[in-house]
Amino acid sequence: MEFLSQTYVALRGPTGAPQTASDTIGRLSDRLSPATLLADRRAAVLALKGLARDCKQDVGDRALPGLLEVLSNDAEIDADIGKAVIETLQLLCDTEEGDAAAKDLGFHHTDYVLANEKATHTLFALLGDQNFYTRFATLQYLSTLLQNRRQLVQGYFLKAPSGTTSVVAVLEDKREIIRNEAITMAQALISQSPDIQKVLAFEGAFEKLFNIVNQEGGVEGGAVTSGALTCVDGLLRFNSSNQSYFRETPIPPVLCSLLLFPPNLQIQDVAPQEFALQFWDAQKQANASLVIGIIGILVGSKGGSAQEAYAFTRCLVELALASNAPTPLKTQALRLLPATLVFPLPEVTLTPYMPVPETNGEEWDRLEHASALDVLVELALHGEYNGLESGKRLKDGLELRTAAVAVFENFVRKEETRQAIVQAMLPSEGSLGPPPITPLLHALIAPPSTSSTLDPANVTSTHLATLLFSHLLRSSPRVKALARSITPPPVSVLPDHNTGSFFVPADGAPPPPPEDDDDEPPQALLQILSENLSLSLLSRSRTDTSDRDRREWDRLVVGYLTLLSQWLWEDPRSVREFLDAGGFSVVCDFLSLPNLVDPINQTSEVDTVVPALCAFLLGICYEFDREPGEITRATIHPILNRLGVDTLIGRMGRLREDERFKAVGPDSVVLPYPTSSHLQPSLKPEVEDEGEVLFDWAFVDFWKSNYYTLQRGFSTEPDQLSSSSGQSAEATMLIASLRDVIRSQAQEIEDLQRKVKELTTSRTNELAAVKAEVATLSSKLHESEEKQKETEKEQEDLLVLLDEVTSKRKKDKARLREFGQEVSEDEADDDDDEEEDE
Repeated sequence: MEFLSQTYVALRGPTGAPQTASDTIGRLSDRLSPATLLADRRAAVLALKGLARDCKQDVGDRALPGLLEVLSNDAEIDADIGKAVIETLQLLCDTEEGDAAAKDLGFHHTDYVLANEKATHTLFALLGDQNFYTRFATLQYLSTLLQNRRQLVQGYFLKAPSGTTSVVAVLEDKREIIRNEAITMAQALISQSPDIQKVLAFEGAFEKLFNIVNQEGGVEGGAVTSGALTCVDGLLRFNSSNQSYFRETPIPPVLCSLLLFPPNLQIQDVAPQEFALQFWDAQKQANASLVIGIIGILVGSKGGSAQEAYAFTRCLVELALASNAPTPLKTQALRLLPATLVFPLPEVTLTPYMPVPETNGEEWDRLEHASALDVLVELALHGEYNGLESGKRLKDGLELRTAAVAVFENFVRKEETRQAIVQAMLPSEGSLGPPPITPLLHALIAPPSTSSTLDPANVTSTHLATLLFSHLLRSSPRVKALARSITPPPVSVLPDHNTGSFFVPADGAPPPPPEDDDDEPPQALLQILSENLSLSLLSRSRTDTSDRDRREWDRLVVGYLTLLSQWLWEDPRSVREFLDAGGFSVVCDFLSLPNLVDPINQTSEVDTVVPALCAFLLGICYEFDREPGEITRATIHPILNRLGVDTLIGRMGRLREDERFKAVGPDSVVLPYPTSSHLQPSLKPEVEDEGEVLFDWAFVDFWKSNYYTLQRGFSTEPDQLSSSSGQSAEATMLIASLRDVIRSQAQEIEDLQRKVKELTTSRTNELAAVKAEVATLSSKLHESEEKQKETEKEQEDLLVLLDEVTSKRKKDKARLREFGQEVSEDEADDDDDEEEDE
């Protein structure tokens, strides 16, 4: 009743006459003066709160200074007035509701409140109040101020006497609503402020946030877990100081444990099944994504122990390659692996799983163990679960497979790794059998089917195989030389690798390979690729090919052309083998390249990719045709003139303007199908969210780096061997001779290294023999010493026995003398001698 009476008195005039809202607000503002009673000020604040929603501008203009005075003087004393004045200020500064004018008014009131640091310091001090309503209203109002003027509030926070301790303390509040609101406010407070991030981190924010995560059930928790993990991410991202501090705490292993991955798993051990097979929902996926993001921050930054880096990397690899995690999580895990990958993929054993059909993901078959590198290549070639849904070509699935290709590219950056992988495709020394067929090589040489409709899964597999093989060859003359020696067996005798190389143990052993057929002689890999390219270009140009099938053929042709372009670049020997393998044929009176010239002559307004790549490959052949042979630069030059140099350059220039080329970036390789600028009525996605891949960033970068070199090369004469940097023929010949010298020196170095290895092996064997002999002699010496010790011990025992016998004899003589017995002279003499000795 007292409250109603005070409110009524405040609202009516001196004579009880009705007043306007402006008059009422003015009278209420006067009653906010410190000269009035606390109860009157409380009543005035409550009344202004009721008027603030409808009369926001008047209340702000007339009462805002008084409300700030009440906040500073009374909020800490009286919880009710504190809650009321903060909620009133919240209404005045709100910018979420209303029209543009109302939002501008909210910003205006915010600027007035933040004109000095007094109000902000008071709010941070009120966070220490244990009253539920005061603390909750303060958190909400601080969130609003941060949303409106974040940088200003952050500056005041750093100067607040109790700001840091209050914010960290409120994260420990047992009341869930308060804690959730504190997490929301903390997210805004630390945004883009390294100083605040450091202050909160050193005050124990990491420990408080992970306590919240554990209390909520880890990644199984709800939105609260997500908010806490978002705060941790905000404290660590782009803050090297906090990352170093975080590593010094005992928290990093908890990140792996949240995903049920044992952080101390050894390299020879297999990940537990409870980690690999889990039940996933949308909220758990979001929480796990935040944990993976935090792990990625630590893996991608400097510092930390080798054991920690191995545990985090192993966790990401296992999650991406051998678990039933959602596809976006697997893609995220692969993309967060560092570019300078030093993880031993061939040495780590994984256990892939395959979902049992028609069980809705509740039952899984465990496949045979495989190395992480094999599983990575299988994932890139065939997709998840041995290509179970690769035919649909969903965008998420392609994102995962291209991420696997990127990890493979990072893994093979070292020359030794590339050589080892390509060497595995060659027969071993002294072997008389056919060379081994790896899944990568099989997918690369598999001929396209011309008798029926192309299978999108096989096309994608071959296309991604060309990307993988390109990463092995790029800028590596030695690997290119090894690749030229690859001679796979005829395709008719190859085992079927289209569905992956893994098998379910319950189905029995893998089927035996078919018997070899020697009717077809083996061909070099470069020749096989040339024939597959010719076959694909021929099938593409058929009149009965639908638009969708032609798009599939284009994708296959793009794969072959991009691989050949990078293989032949700066490799005259490979260019010579490509030309001799049938890349050119006679056209009219001059030698020509039908598999390149025909697509260039075809005028197509729909697709410019294939003609541009054909022109690019033609330019590479002309630029690096430096080995003697039937087809030389002199024979190619008339073809260039017939086609027109300007036409070829124009074809190449169009590719740079194609959206499918421009849209490719380091992290954006998968494009929606079909691309908008090439949309045709008959080209429609067969499934929702279908995607396609044409180029990877490595080839786009390669193209942009060498486009102008080939553009100048088209205009050079046949006797000018190189157009790079405007070099003369003499300089070119000098460079070629120096390259020969380098090549011969490299060969000599290899020979010397081989001799050193042989000498090292023989020296090792000799050293081992010497060590064995030393060990034998040491053993014999030890046995001799043991025997000597035993002999010495026996002698000591005999001496002791002799001494005992002598003592006994003396006693016996003495007793005989006592009894008057005669002792022989010898015995007496012996006794006398003994006494004299004594």
